[in-house]
Amino acid sequence: MTMPLHALEITLTRPLSPAALHHAARMLPLASNHDVTRLITLMPAKTPRRALRRVRHRLGARLPIDVITTHYPDADRQVLLNVAFPPAVHASLKTQAQHAAQTPERFLELALHRTLAEHADQETDRLDRAVRQLLAHTSPAYLLSAVGHALTRLPESVTR
Repeated sequence: MTMPLHALEITLTRPLSPAALHHAARMLPLASNHDVTRLITLMPAKTPRRALRRVRHRLGARLPIDVITTHYPDADRQVLLNVAFPPAVHASLKTQAQHAAQTPERFLELALHRTLAEHADQETDRLDRAVRQLLAHTSPAYLLSAVGHALTRLPESVTR
């Protein structure tokens, strides 16, 4: 049976030198972005979680890894994260998770979802205030026309 390949993105805490990138690429096939702060690799494994752990195990001591993520969302539209916390942070996280009767992974997942929801609410409120301020000085038709005009002029990378 062949193992499925999982595309994983590695975000680094600092750029790699060409020599460090070459050394790491000898251990695992890697592609980098222009400033060598993000890498991508394909890892064979039964599950995405195992693939994340394998990359962390192979490269974790050799590269300044910040986070490893699955490059594509899974069937539930989730992107998996692999973060290595310092021992003190991990102990605190474990304690807080136990108090909430959850695993550390579930505790972090729920905290992240809450934080993202709060951010989305704040962004919605901020945009609502900005639109109301703009509407105080123009008509909805002019505002809509201006927004459409601005959106057609944005660089493609911003609108994705």
